[in-house]
Amino acid sequence: MNLLAVTALSKSFRERRLLAIDALSLSAGERYVLTGENGSGKSTLLRILAGIDAPDSGVGHFGKRHFDWSPYPNWLRQEVIYVHQQPYLFHTSVVENIAYGLRARGVEAGERERRVAAAIAWARLGHLLRTPPQKLSGGERQRVALARAWVLAPKVLLLDEPTANLDAESRQQTIDLVQAFCGPETTAVIACHDRDMIALADRRRLHLVDGLIQQNSTPAL
Repeated sequence: MNLLAVTALSKSFRERRLLAIDALSLSAGERYVLTGENGSGKSTLLRILAGIDAPDSGVGHFGKRHFDWSPYPNWLRQEVIYVHQQPYLFHTSVVENIAYGLRARGVEAGERERRVAAAIAWARLGHLLRTPPQKLSGGERQRVALARAWVLAPKVLLLDEPTANLDAESRQQTIDLVQAFCGPETTAVIACHDRDMIALADRRRLHLVDGLIQQNSTPAL
């Protein structure tokens, strides 16, 4: 089932055409790795899909619902979550960072606490609850960011280089969480150069070159 689809998507910066995608469909139950050279537009594409940036033109559908980018609909922001390569954490606590999106959506306290506890267990963060966010390692910060996304139960997860600059143990922990994130009704797109991430089982590859998407199911490593 197509979950998120775009057609005739274009984006240029000054005279440079960065994206010129005829069609891109993301199916529920699938994981995708988005590859391409530095500067090829991977981050820009993710930010457009998440409604952070707007394309110059393009048509979008989420399931059977049409949407525009100007403005990007609030109902779609509930379904699509973008996680930056270097996620920002508030200088409060791990618990408050994970709870932030739930609080913003008006989830009542009891339900919020239940979901946050589940997210902490899912991301194996229990031993870090008393550690100030600013003192977390890069891998720990990435796991908090993934828990903050997971707790919102998005249909589409967009990850920008989630394993960049992490040590081997943190990389594997992040890869394991990404593997566990998606279910039969959700999808994830992971922009990366990480060979282990690209080689994940049961995933599809989207390769961005000259603004176009080339799609296949087996990576060229």
